[in-house]
Amino acid sequence: MTTARLAGTKQFLAFTEVCPDAIIIVDGTNAILLVNVRAASLFGYEPTDLIGKPVDLLIAGFPRDAETRKGASQLEAATERHTVKALNLLAHRQDGSEFRAEVLVTAIRHGRGYVAMGSVRDISERFEDGARFRGVLEAGEDAAVGVDKSGRIALVNPEAEELFGNTRRELTDQPLDVLDPQTSRNKPSRHGARRVKGELNVQVAVGTPLEGRRKDGSAFPVEISLSAVETKEGPLVSASIRDASHRAETRREQDRAEVQSARDLIESRLHQTHRLESLGQLAGGVAHDFNNLLAAILNYVAFASEGISAEINTRPVGSSDRLTAVLSDVGQIGAAAERAAALTHQLLAFARREVRHPEVLDINSIVSDVETLLRRTIGEQVRLITSGAPDLAAVRADRGQIEQILLNLAVNARDAMPNGGTVSVATENYTVDAAFATLHPVVEAGPHVRLCVTDTGTGMDRKTIDRAFEPFFSTKPKDKGTGLGLATVYGIVSQTGGMVELDSEIGSGTTVTILLPSVVAGLAAQPVAGPSMRLHRTGETILVVEDEELVRDVATRILTQHGYKVLVASSGDAASALIDSHPSTIDLMLTDVVMPGLTGRELAEQVLEARPEIRVLYMSGYPESVIASQGVLDQGISFVSKPFNAADLLEHVRAVLDA
Repeated sequence: MTTARLAGTKQFLAFTEVCPDAIIIVDGTNAILLVNVRAASLFGYEPTDLIGKPVDLLIAGFPRDAETRKGASQLEAATERHTVKALNLLAHRQDGSEFRAEVLVTAIRHGRGYVAMGSVRDISERFEDGARFRGVLEAGEDAAVGVDKSGRIALVNPEAEELFGNTRRELTDQPLDVLDPQTSRNKPSRHGARRVKGELNVQVAVGTPLEGRRKDGSAFPVEISLSAVETKEGPLVSASIRDASHRAETRREQDRAEVQSARDLIESRLHQTHRLESLGQLAGGVAHDFNNLLAAILNYVAFASEGISAEINTRPVGSSDRLTAVLSDVGQIGAAAERAAALTHQLLAFARREVRHPEVLDINSIVSDVETLLRRTIGEQVRLITSGAPDLAAVRADRGQIEQILLNLAVNARDAMPNGGTVSVATENYTVDAAFATLHPVVEAGPHVRLCVTDTGTGMDRKTIDRAFEPFFSTKPKDKGTGLGLATVYGIVSQTGGMVELDSEIGSGTTVTILLPSVVAGLAAQPVAGPSMRLHRTGETILVVEDEELVRDVATRILTQHGYKVLVASSGDAASALIDSHPSTIDLMLTDVVMPGLTGRELAEQVLEARPEIRVLYMSGYPESVIASQGVLDQGISFVSKPFNAADLLEHVRAVLDA
C-alpha cells in the first residue's frame, strides 16, 4: 500500500504536514506507511528512512493489529464513533535517547480494511511534573488523591487505597464523584465536587457533612483539604481526605471562614489563569494573521505615497490640488494601519508572544526616567507621588515593556479620576514565602521587587476586577480606550515571571500590585545609540521565502528598490529546491516563520546544513517557534517583526549581512 494511495487526497497529506503533532500511520503488519515531517524530526530520522520499518523501532508497545481492530464489526463501529485510544508509552530516538510519549491511536478506513493512525507527543516534562506531584502525595500522612483539570482522579496514595478499600487501578481515571455517594442523588448543594464548562470546580461545603464512599458501599464522614500545584500541562489539585468519624462535628466559625476563603481564592485564581491562557492563544493567532495584512497595507501605502508625491513634484504649482487631497487620504489610511499595528503588538504582549530584550534593570531608575512623561499623561488635575526603596534589588526585564506598564497604569488611573486626584508609584523589596506561593501558584518563593500604583479614583466592583485583565474588556466609553491596557500589563508581567493583582472597591480607589523576581547581578550598561539605518546599496542576492503573496511582493519591492538582487519562493519546499538549483551565491535568506509544510525554522536548518555561508533573517507576526522561553530569542537568531516598514526591513537585512 503506497503513501499516496493511503492518503487519498492532497488535503490529507497537507493536513499531516501542518499538524503540530507527530503523525504515524501503521498497516496490519505494524509496518510504518506514513510519517509527517514533525514525526521524523521528533525521532531524528528522515521521513523516507522510516517507511516500511516496524513501528517498534520508534515506540515500544504500539497496539498490534489485533489490538487495534478486534474484528471488523467492532472496528467499524469504533471508526464511526471516532474512538481514540490514549496510551502512555516509551519512545526511542535515532540517537538512542528515550522519552515518554502520549500516543493517541485511532483506526481509519482504507479500502475494505483499516489501518492505525497514531498522534505522538513528547510528554517528558508532564511525566516529570506527575512524578514530583506523586512524591508529594506519597509523603503525606493523610489519604490523598490528585485530580486533573477534567475532574478525574490522576494519582492515588496508599493511605487513600486503605481508607476507601479501592486499588489505585480501580480509582485512576475515575471521576472524583466516585468517592462521594451524594453525587449520584444529584444534590449539588451537599456534595463537594461539580463541573463547570468542562473544568473541575471543587467546592468543600464547610458546615455540611461530607461523606466518603468505600468500595463495599459504606459511607463515612470526611474532611477534605485542597491545594493546587501548577505544572506545564496545567494545574493539578490535591485533595487530602481525613476520616472524620471520631472528630468533633463543629469547629470555630473563624477557622471555617479562613479555610473556605483560601480555597475559594485558589479556585478563583486557577479559573482566571485558564481563562486568560485560552484568550491569549486566540489573541496570538489573530495577531499573526492580522500582522501579515498590516505589513502589506502599510508598505503599499508607502509605495502609493511615494508615487503621488513624485507626480505632484512634476506638476506646476497650484495644478495638483486633487492629488494633494488623495495623498492626504492615503496618509489617513497609513495612520489607521499604524494604530492597528500598535493593537496587534498589545495582543502579542497579552499572549506572551512578544519578542523581549531583557536586561538587568533598576525599577527606581525607570520610574525616574519616565516621571516627566507620566506627569504630562495624567494632566495637571492629578498629583503624582513617587516613592522608591533606596536599597531596591534589580530585576531582569525588558526596559521598554516596564515603561509601557507604567504608562498604561498611569492612563488607567487618570481615567478613573475625571475630577482630579492622586496617583502614587511605590517600590520595595518583597520576599515571597511558601504560604504566599501556595495561595498564588504563578509565583515561586524567593526575593522579589514589588511595584504598586495606587489611585484615588472611582474604584471597581468584584465583577469588574474578575474581568479586568481580559483583552478588549473595558468600562470606559468606546472612544476612551481599547480595553488592552491591563491585558498588556498582565501579559508583560506574566512573561517576565511575575504576577499582578488588583485591589479595589467602589469609591475607594484602586491599587495595582506587581511582583517581579529580583536578581543578584550588576546593572547593565546603557547601550550607546548607533546610526538609525545603514542606507548604502549593494548587489547582494537575497532569497525571500513567504507564503503570503502580498507580503512577499512588499518585501521584494523594498529590497529591489534598494539595490539587492531578489529571488522569491512561496514555500519552504520551493525555497529548498531553488537553493539546490541556483548556481550563484545567495547571501541572505529572509524567511517567514509560520508556513505550511516546512516552517521557516526547519527550512533554515536544512539550508544551513547544505550551505552554511547563507545568512538567515526570520520575519513573523507570531514568533513563538523561534523563541526559547519567555519571549527571548534563541541564541544566534535574527528576527524582524511584522508589520515592518522599509526602514525596519533594510536595517535588519543590513545588520545580518554586515555581522
